Amino acid sequence: MDAKRRLIPILLVASFGTTTFAQSEHSFGEAFFVSRSSDGSIELIGSGVTWLLLLLSICSIGLMIHLALANRRPSVLPDELANALRKNIKKKQFQTAISVAEKDSSYLGKILVAAFREAKFGFPAMMRALEQTADELATARLRRIELLNVFGQVSPMIGLFGTVYGMILAFGAIVSSGGSADPVALAGGIGTALTTTFWGLVVAIPALAGYAILRNKIDELTVEATIEAEDILNNFRPRPRPSQQSTKTSLASKTALPLQTVEVS
Repeated sequence: MDAKRRLIPILLVASFGTTTFAQSEHSFGEAFFVSRSSDGSIELIGSGVTWLLLLLSICSIGLMIHLALANRRPSVLPDELANALRKNIKKKQFQTAISVAEKDSSYLGKILVAAFREAKFGFPAMMRALEQTADELATARLRRIELLNVFGQVSPMIGLFGTVYGMILAFGAIVSSGGSADPVALAGGIGTALTTTFWGLVVAIPALAGYAILRNKIDELTVEATIEAEDILNNFRPRPRPSQQSTKTSLASKTALPLQTVEVS
């Protein structure tokens, strides 16, 4: 019985400490999402800037995942397509190779289809069409990731806006108190300034890092795919006939100047 009586105060103290810790933890976490004034009311502009940055953070992360999946190697340079085209061209099944390329929606398939459509105008026209289409498609892929660069550049500016606004609130509290402001009155403006700066950096750093990584990946894959397509098109390069080679050799021998010997006395 005495043991139970001693245990009750201990449990009360423990529950009070747990509740106090939970409340302090909740208020600490709330400071990252909600800005409050010195009187405890919600600061609408500061909270709005914070939630705008949170929305940009979610959008940038989702965009990075989407672009990473859209610019994988199978969607730019599928090995199955390159191997199938080489096998059909080696077997002289050119129409089958063209149909296989038309059914594929990858970067390699699109630039090869553009080249095959110019086959009736000769090999130089095919190469020009391939290079032009490759430039257009690579530029379109790079243009899609520019939004990440925009997020990375704009987010710190939005955070800086919140920083300036929070400092205005802090100095306004100093002015209203006659130069001797209570630290509690300054905490609201300073908290708004630091929180918006924090979220601006949280958005900008991953967005700029993802932009640089995706840009390098797209450059690498598109250049490799273009080289692979040019290598496949080299199978259609016209080769000179043996009769033409012998004619050129005979013309070169006829037009060659005879060597003159000079005697030295």
